[in-house]
Amino acid sequence: MILLDPPLWPRHGRLWSHLVSDSSLAELHAFAARTGIPERAFDLDHYDVPDRMHDELVAAGAVPVDSRELIRRLRASGLRVPARDRRA
Repeated sequence: MILLDPPLWPRHGRLWSHLVSDSSLAELHAFAARTGIPERAFDLDHYDVPDRMHDELVAAGAVPVDSRELIRRLRASGLRVPARDRRA
């Protein structure tokens, strides 16, 4: 399942959401490609997507969840990359 948290994260003068899969990166990449999210938006275990895309991604099948649920499901999937393993 593709999950999307609310656009709460400020960066570059706008708010951002996180798009994840709770089962596989292949599913996540396929959804991103199908919805026009550029590869450069991928950050190890999620895509950063601008607030303007939120409704479009939900209409395409992403399930809106709060940020805590998104992280809980991402960790449970085994796909979460811990902060210590992220690039500087």
